Amino acid sequence: MSDKRMSDKRMSAAQAVAQLQDGMTIGIGGWGPRRKPMALVREIVRSSLKDLTIVAYGGADVGMLCAAGKVKKLVFAFVSLDFIPLEPYFRQARQSGQLEVMEIDEGMFMLGLKAAGMRIPFIPTRVGLGTDVLKQNPSIKLVSSPYDDKDWLAMPALPLDAALLHVDRADARGVCQINGPDLYMDDLFARAAKKTFVSCDELVDSSHFEAPEAARAVHWERANTTGVVHIPFGAHPSSCAPAYGFDVSHFKLYAASAKEEGGWAGYADKFIHCSQEEYLERVGGAAALAKLPLPVF
Repeated sequence: MSDKRMSDKRMSAAQAVAQLQDGMTIGIGGWGPRRKPMALVREIVRSSLKDLTIVAYGGADVGMLCAAGKVKKLVFAFVSLDFIPLEPYFRQARQSGQLEVMEIDEGMFMLGLKAAGMRIPFIPTRVGLGTDVLKQNPSIKLVSSPYDDKDWLAMPALPLDAALLHVDRADARGVCQINGPDLYMDDLFARAAKKTFVSCDELVDSSHFEAPEAARAVHWERANTTGVVHIPFGAHPSSCAPAYGFDVSHFKLYAASAKEEGGWAGYADKFIHCSQEEYLERVGGAAALAKLPLPVF
C-alpha cells in the first residue's frame, strides 16, 4: 500500500460508527452546546449500537443518546445546554434511574482524561476532598503521599475505546485545526482514546497547515486521528466558533419535545432519521446556519 493511501483517513459518518461496538466506552468532545460532533452522534442514534459508556462534558449529545436508549453508563461533570440549565432528555434518564453514573467535578474529569492519555492509572489531586463526590463515588480512592503525611484523592484514568470530536478544519492525514477561543478538552479526549474519529466543517489540503497561524491551531498529533469525516455544519445545533453559534431556536424546539407525548419519536423522525442534506434543509439551510450569532459567554 502506498504511503499516500495509508495517510488518507477520510471516511463517511457511517464508516466511522461502523468501527464502534456494543459496550464500548466512548468519549465525546466539546462542551455543553459548544462544538459537539452532533452529526456523528445522530449516526450513532441511527445505528444498532447499545450498552455504551459515554464520557462527556455533556450537552444534547448525551441527551439524544439517552433518549435513544444507547447509554448504559454515563461519566460526566454536567449535562447542560447553558441557557437551558439541565438537558431535558438527560434529566428524564437520570430521574428514572435508567443510567449508571459516575458524576465528578470538572477538574477531576480533566485529570482522568490526562491520566488515560499519559497511560498511568491515576493522578493525585486535592480536588474533591471534603465533598460528596467521594460519598457518591465509593470506587474513587485516596492515596498516601510519599512526600508528606497527607492523603490525596486518586482520580482514576478514564481510558476510552473511541473519541468523537468536531473541528473547524482537517486534512486527509488527520491533522485537525480548532480556531475557536476555547479548545475545551478535545486534545485530552484524542490522547485518551484508542481511536479518534473527527468530523470537520472544512476539508483542506495539507498545504493549509504550512502557515504558522494555522499550525498553531493544531492541538494533537495526526497519529491520534483515526478517521476524518467531512460534514459541513456537523456540530449543529451546537456551535463551532468562529464559524457559527449554537442554534437557540432549535434547542428550544428540541427541549420542548421532551415535554410532549411521543416527543422524542417525533423529533427523531424529523431531524435524525434523514440524510445530512435533508437535516440541513429542515433546520433552515446552510446560509441561515452560517449567520447564527456566536455565544458571548
